[in-house]
Amino acid sequence: MNAKVRLVEHSRQSYNFMVAAARTCYSARGIVTSEQVAAGRRQADPAERFAARDRLAHSVFEAGHHTTLQHGQVQFALEGVSRLFIWSFLHSHPFYNSEQVSQRYVPVAPEHHYQPALGGAAAGIYQEQMARAGAAYRELAALLAPRCRELYLERFPARRRSPRLETDPEKLALEAARYVLPLATSAYLYHTVSVLTLFRYQRLAEQRDAPTETRAVVAAMVAALLAAEPEYATLLQDPLPLADTPEAAFFAGREAAPGDAARFRAAFDADLAGLPSRLVGASEPAETLVAAAVREVLGLPAGALADEEAIALCLDPARNHLWGETLNLATMDRLARPLHHVHYSFRRRISHTADSQDQRHRMTPASRPSLLSQENGEPDYLTPQLIAQLPAAHRLYRETMERSWEAIARFRAAGGSAEDALYLLPNAKCLRYTESSDLLNFHHKAAMRLCYNAQEEIWRLTWEEARQIRERHPALGRYLLPPCGQRQLAGSHPLCPEGNRYCGVPVWRLAFADYERVL
Repeated sequence: MNAKVRLVEHSRQSYNFMVAAARTCYSARGIVTSEQVAAGRRQADPAERFAARDRLAHSVFEAGHHTTLQHGQVQFALEGVSRLFIWSFLHSHPFYNSEQVSQRYVPVAPEHHYQPALGGAAAGIYQEQMARAGAAYRELAALLAPRCRELYLERFPARRRSPRLETDPEKLALEAARYVLPLATSAYLYHTVSVLTLFRYQRLAEQRDAPTETRAVVAAMVAALLAAEPEYATLLQDPLPLADTPEAAFFAGREAAPGDAARFRAAFDADLAGLPSRLVGASEPAETLVAAAVREVLGLPAGALADEEAIALCLDPARNHLWGETLNLATMDRLARPLHHVHYSFRRRISHTADSQDQRHRMTPASRPSLLSQENGEPDYLTPQLIAQLPAAHRLYRETMERSWEAIARFRAAGGSAEDALYLLPNAKCLRYTESSDLLNFHHKAAMRLCYNAQEEIWRLTWEEARQIRERHPALGRYLLPPCGQRQLAGSHPLCPEGNRYCGVPVWRLAFADYERVL
């Protein structure tokens, strides 16, 4: 394993605290502390004291009462892990927090990629493709930089003599150029989870797409925890074998029919009807449902508060000023909680690199696929708007995409595994899946991703989804706005909360239909 795993912080005596939390549930004498658990009863000998503690820990764990394990937190510094592993495993669930190096604004060095254990011709092809992709990334960024400079000055004409003119356009060029980077590109990050989540990692580390890397990183994380709190060793379960996981078991007993993946892609894309995302499910009657729930919160009969007024109390920042706050207080606001009752489902087509950002919205869950399931060896990618508008850049981009899949074919022919071939896929690789959300959490996501500072592809996808909600449920959808639009209605200042990261466009003055951007 070329990744580095360090436990940089953890909850002290978390094993004892787990037992203390369990005992507190039934304590007639108040809070039980971890120190009391460690000390035990004075009359008990040390062996019996710890045996009693462990019996309770095992009893609670085996019964499935796992909330006690959530009090213990572990914070890891991870280095050299692949973007594929982060997407397919670390960020594939809602119970984590990560802060990772940005591919949008930090140049990627040629040597920053995950290296699986390879030999022979396959190893040479892998290294050759890493070098080619890195060279295309740098060449593409150089081709895009002049246009980025022009567009930047259109937004910020006063910055013609600013030092930022030397750095900001370059970052914008890198944002588009990163689409050619392979999924093997490595990252470093802080990753914080509860002990319970780490136990889940241990149990289900064997998954399709990147099981070797996942198994190695999770084993190192678990070893680091046990070095700090060895008592957990008796509770940890062995990993489920890959063959015993439902997805792997399905494919083990089934011969893939030639053309399945191609037919799936064609049918999925046809169903999108030319849209990047299409609304395929929505709660009905959504507006009536929200209005009735608002009246329930207030204890009012239908005749005392009209639907339109109830929805305004919930969603209009001019009435509910909490929408102008930056702390996302909606989940704690009684008048916003009625939005939990309305749900939307979208069928979406998105690049891997954009989805790696999108999946950070943990409360808008999706049925994201295994890449092995949707990959059939044919070029399948998305193109950023900026690249599509520049012929030289677009030509280099198409050639790079074709060479990526050619390299994958040569790698497989040389004996490289299907698992390791996934690392050669470019960031531009298409993903197809359905995502769902209640309106409260979609509202937050829309505010973050309708901001012009958001990644361009996610911005475009979110705009399309907000447009369809506005069309389906106009009384609700009209309030799907970026932060500056929310803050203007709420009377909060400054209107843009981004400070010196202001996008340069007074979006709050624009009609929703007039939102447009290339960068």
